[in-house]
Amino acid sequence: MKDQPNAQRFDFAKEFKRFIDTMNAEATNEQTPLLRRLAAHLGGDPSTMPVVAEEFEHYEQPNVQVALDAMLGPGSGRSAEIVGIAVANKRFGQVTLSDLLATSGPWGRLNEGPVDYVNFQLEGDRVLVCVQFGLFIISEGERRLIVFVGGPPRQEFGPRTLLRVEAVAAKREVALDFLRELKATMTKRNVYRGKIISIAPGQMGVQSLVKFHRLPPVEREAIVLPAGALERVERHAIAFSQHAETLVAAGRSLHRGVLLYGPPGTGKTLTVMYLATKMPGRTVLLTTGLGLGRIAAIGQFARDLAPATVVVEDVDLIAQERGLPGGQTQPLLFELMNQMDGLADDVDVLFLLTTNRPDILEPALAARPGRVDLVLELPVPDAAGRLRLLELYARGLDMEGVKLADYVEPTEGASPAYIKELLRRAALIATIEEGTHARVRDAHIRQAMEELSTGGELAKRIVGFGTGAYLPPAPSVGPMRPAGFPVERAAASSQSKR
Repeated sequence: MKDQPNAQRFDFAKEFKRFIDTMNAEATNEQTPLLRRLAAHLGGDPSTMPVVAEEFEHYEQPNVQVALDAMLGPGSGRSAEIVGIAVANKRFGQVTLSDLLATSGPWGRLNEGPVDYVNFQLEGDRVLVCVQFGLFIISEGERRLIVFVGGPPRQEFGPRTLLRVEAVAAKREVALDFLRELKATMTKRNVYRGKIISIAPGQMGVQSLVKFHRLPPVEREAIVLPAGALERVERHAIAFSQHAETLVAAGRSLHRGVLLYGPPGTGKTLTVMYLATKMPGRTVLLTTGLGLGRIAAIGQFARDLAPATVVVEDVDLIAQERGLPGGQTQPLLFELMNQMDGLADDVDVLFLLTTNRPDILEPALAARPGRVDLVLELPVPDAAGRLRLLELYARGLDMEGVKLADYVEPTEGASPAYIKELLRRAALIATIEEGTHARVRDAHIRQAMEELSTGGELAKRIVGFGTGAYLPPAPSVGPMRPAGFPVERAAASSQSKR
């Protein structure tokens, strides 16, 4: 070969390359066993048939699975077999059905492999096994189609990708009908319906996360509010839904909003928990922290899963009044108002908003009927309220020589959260001193008050004592007086008693 002229060597190399390309092309065009099986099932070359696709958020994967189980299970009139696919790096990129059916491409040729599954944690200990990557070969009488479930990829970084469900059939209408039925079945069998859930962005915003929650039952007597306040909230929240059909027939809108405001620890969250647990069968969406950035998704959930309650705690974080000095317009405020406005009149959605700072709320949100219809203040409890709280949180404690009424005046300005912690800490101190069968005495309560006041004004505010904690004298000394009590607060208190 070395002695041949350069032109001859060039011609030989060109012909050899042509031969290799021809061999590669013939090998590529040869269908794999899985592709031949799919072609036989569909009655033609699947790579030339129309593909119809739907994309879903990551948290919809369990809904896709329960819908497929229902549509392909016993009594469905369909027979189905699921096969896996062998594709390199399928967990780290978005694979489409068109890619898989092509005879060549970045993912290689379609071959059968294991079916990929992923576990989804639902409420309690329930785990749902979902198909992560798989092909469903489906027959329904004379109708034939293939459905691909792919992803979303299990990646921590990079652009957000969605779960894809794609269908291919000789007739496009067959694939379209299947996906329409899939979406309708997902809505009907939604795993989040009637549950207490929260939505938050996933890591690096790649995907959203839905978490199930279980709220402890809250008895009505545990809610200590000003006279008539709880009844107003119950009427607006619970009774409204109980008479939903009558109200809709009368042309009344069912979506409504309640704003609870007051100092920390006065029972806003407890009231919300009470309402959530007293409306069984209702979907409750909890929104705090990072979840505030998912207001649009939460609004869609509420519409799809109504009757629903949307809880937005600390709404002032996103709903500050426009034009406040140094403030910036918060786009989430507009999104929240849009979601509250965009509900149909017959959709039973209740927005429960809480805040410690009603003074900075946007008037367009808080002072407009149709968005917020009931605004209710939850102040620190008065004397009668404090006595009820002391009696409530003293239940189950073995007390010796303690008159709870003696602690009503010393706890003036205290929140329900403070009183609860006071008696909890007193019980702890007694148990440490005396063991299992300890009895709570005045000394234990006074020590608990002293510990709660340690740390200055900041500590007092954290535990929910708005006017400052102080240590009362022992009952044997005489009537307890609020030593060091601010003059203006004491005057206001005496006026309220008159």
